[in-house]
Amino acid sequence: MSEILVPVDGSPLAYRAFEYALEHFPDDDVTTLYVIDPVDAAYPAEFESVPVGEEWYENAMERAEGIHDEAREIAAKYDAELSTETEVDRPRHAIIAYAEDNDVDGIVMGSHGREGIQRLLLGSVAESVMRRSDVPVTVVR
Repeated sequence: MSEILVPVDGSPLAYRAFEYALEHFPDDDVTTLYVIDPVDAAYPAEFESVPVGEEWYENAMERAEGIHDEAREIAAKYDAELSTETEVDRPRHAIIAYAEDNDVDGIVMGSHGREGIQRLLLGSVAESVMRRSDVPVTVVR
């Protein structure tokens, strides 16, 4: 049995990648990984009245749990077991580190999750993971 990692960020494409993993790897162990990006706290705080620090972290953890709850609902439709993880780091770093530290056999992820200016400023996480990963990466569009 293989270990498949599916990074999720709450975007429709991330959930589509998750469903792809469940459909194409039904006998494997699937883990969703939500990454809380500390940079996300800095950008809005500079321009808007956004909570920073402990309140920001609590809000981010609530968002993570909501995203994992949605993944659990999807997994239940496929009668699949699911492990969920949440990390705090830059997404590309956290995904690669998790895969290395947990003997992941493959990564399935959406081609993009962020939209607008954040996507332009921060680049493509999927592209970075594809270039740096030691395991196969399937990108779902």
